[in-house]
Amino acid sequence: MAAMAAARVLAGTRRAPALRQMRWLPLLLVAVAAAEQQVPLVLWSSDRDLWGPAASTHEGHITSDMQLSTYLDPALELGPRNVLLFLQDKLSIEDFTAYGGVFGNKQDSAFSNLEVRNALDLAPSSLVLPAVDWYAVSTLTTYLQEKLGASPLHVDLATLRELKLNASLPALLLIRLPYTSSSGLMAPREVLTGNDEVIGQVLSTLKSEDVPYTAALTAVRPSRVARDVAMVAGGLGRQLLQKQLASATVYPPVSYNDTAPRILFWAQNFSVAYRDHWEDLTFLTFGIQELNLTGSFWNDSYARLSLTYEELFGTTVTFRFILANRFYPVSARHWFTMERLEIHSNGSVAYFNASQVTGPSIYSFHCEYVSSLSKNGNLLVPRLQPSLWEVTLRDFQIQAFNVSGEQFSYASDCAGFFSPGIWMGLLTSLFMLFIFTYGLHMILSLKTMDRFDDHKGPTISLTQIV
Repeated sequence: MAAMAAARVLAGTRRAPALRQMRWLPLLLVAVAAAEQQVPLVLWSSDRDLWGPAASTHEGHITSDMQLSTYLDPALELGPRNVLLFLQDKLSIEDFTAYGGVFGNKQDSAFSNLEVRNALDLAPSSLVLPAVDWYAVSTLTTYLQEKLGASPLHVDLATLRELKLNASLPALLLIRLPYTSSSGLMAPREVLTGNDEVIGQVLSTLKSEDVPYTAALTAVRPSRVARDVAMVAGGLGRQLLQKQLASATVYPPVSYNDTAPRILFWAQNFSVAYRDHWEDLTFLTFGIQELNLTGSFWNDSYARLSLTYEELFGTTVTFRFILANRFYPVSARHWFTMERLEIHSNGSVAYFNASQVTGPSIYSFHCEYVSSLSKNGNLLVPRLQPSLWEVTLRDFQIQAFNVSGEQFSYASDCAGFFSPGIWMGLLTSLFMLFIFTYGLHMILSLKTMDRFDDHKGPTISLTQIV
């Protein structure tokens, strides 16, 4: 029912026959059940007849990068040369079910501009792909850049109003729409509604200037992970009773290479906050081919890994991990230390001391949390306090020396041998051992009487036994 409702949201246009036909319902149903690293892709254009019904798709079909190119090529070759890419951090087909007007209640929909006012309902051409492979989406910007021959331009609404677009000159406009699990106190519906308002304002601006365009809405990753349904054909009733399995995709580490891999960096979660506003950089860092490593450097005694993100907190932000490798005669071996983490933004630099991130240089370093938050161990200590920046790296691992291939060496873990649980067990055992020893000592110290009263002799005078 969830997928069928999602289909109604996206099928609100009378000019997109592929969305109205009933064969989309089982397709969306299975796509919802099977998609773990797939995201929806919504396409629409001001030109007519760019896409026909997707007759070749079938139930459970996941659009690959090659198949996606067959949908995009006609639109890019025959359609408008101005392409808008609305890119959210997270989006799933279930979001249209949960927050869209799926039962005719359009006033309560979080996608009113996308459904009715400007986009799908009024677009001469539109196409909805409910499950697109994550790799195809991750390379979409590069693909559009190559086809259009224009570099992507990161814009917001204010910048767009100042641009003068030309119908004959290609332009690739990238508009980031936030949807993160750490969006402060805002509920997902409010975030999606705000994103929809941005889409509506952008399209209204283009319409007022009479600029032809082709637009696409997709996301970096899904906002929801569907349960594993290996037996969908056997019936969904059984699947509803199954326990949802936690499946996590492991992405390759960030690798800096000159002539060979030199620095490896990985984390299960990489989150950054500026002025208490958190952003999740995990899916903008790992598995991304276009990750900007400009400024990285390596030699036998010094390493610097530089990660640059554009349009982060409204500006360009660079994170630099500084590591040093030194020989210590006491241990007769080389040890590396992450001396500091630098955050460069708007001409200012924030420094975090990270000297506790250390280990033998032949090993990598691993820690469950490397964070500036006290509740997570506070291994990153800001030089100036209070700091406007906060950084949290969960399941952090790094290696900058003696790297062999694309895999980490044996990890030197930050966790000590004596964990709090071990200390509690030891102290409790020692306390009980003390009680047992004291009791045994008291029992062994007991003395019995060795003199007894004889009625024929004098009366025994007993003194206190010590």
